[in-house]
Amino acid sequence: MMSIESKLKRKGVNENLEYLHVKKKKASFTWYLFLAPTLLGILLFIAYPVFESVRLSFYSSNGTIENWVGLRNYERIIAGGAFWNSVYNTFYIGFFQLLIAIPLGFVIASMINRIQRFKSFFKVLFFLPNVTSIVAAAMIFAFLLHPELGLLNYLLEMLWLPTSPWLSDPSTSKWGVILLTVWHWVGFVIIICLANLQAISPELYEASEIDGASKLQQWFYITIPNMSGTFAFLIIMGWISGLQRFNEVFVLGGPGGSPNRSLQTMVAYIYERGFGGFEFGIASAATTLLFIIILLFTMLNLKITRLKI
Repeated sequence: MMSIESKLKRKGVNENLEYLHVKKKKASFTWYLFLAPTLLGILLFIAYPVFESVRLSFYSSNGTIENWVGLRNYERIIAGGAFWNSVYNTFYIGFFQLLIAIPLGFVIASMINRIQRFKSFFKVLFFLPNVTSIVAAAMIFAFLLHPELGLLNYLLEMLWLPTSPWLSDPSTSKWGVILLTVWHWVGFVIIICLANLQAISPELYEASEIDGASKLQQWFYITIPNMSGTFAFLIIMGWISGLQRFNEVFVLGGPGGSPNRSLQTMVAYIYERGFGGFEFGIASAATTLLFIIILLFTMLNLKITRLKI
């Protein structure tokens, strides 16, 4: 009698386990069904274009006819001066954007963090440029930086300061773009810095105040060291976006980066060769080089800043 009962119990347990297994498989299938559109989009619009771009970099192509050339496209790019000029412009604008925007944003964030009233108002005020279309902002800056009719030179004249040709002169055109990028990005820096500032424990400031530390000493020895992770994050994200800069320089200087290619970035160079000259093999090779530069530079930044991902 006991043996029949034990068999029935075992059979019931096995049936329950089988039911749970089937139910788990159905649940997994449902999740994969919901993920299928996203996975399909990644394959079609990210994985395939990357593969096709790398493949096309070994061909001479005008969009219809392809001829195998091996590494000749890469040799032409590396030997030419136009590509290295675009690399220089990209790094120059990106470096000074970060050098100005991160310290400026941190200082403004520290000031906002200390006030008690109108804190939300200042957050919105400084963040508004970041949500403004960069194309619209570039068009406005093109007018503001006009050497004769621009508002900026008019203000400089009122203050008896020397004016600048800005976007009309290759020696100053990059600084016009830097002003635009700093204005557009500093709001993001402020919001990120504020989030970290508000996460620092008030007990650290209270303890230092008891020990006789001034506000300036607290800022240097407590606030800044606790912001290292945020600074590393901003540097890495700033460089990744800076190395892909295109919209603002295209609006201000066109695909050729006028005047005299002083505003042409790497992405603008790729656009000019691909869609301007129909040299899709050259453009694809330049895209691959850009990917390698971004990858190596990001790894270097991670190593220097010691940011864990």
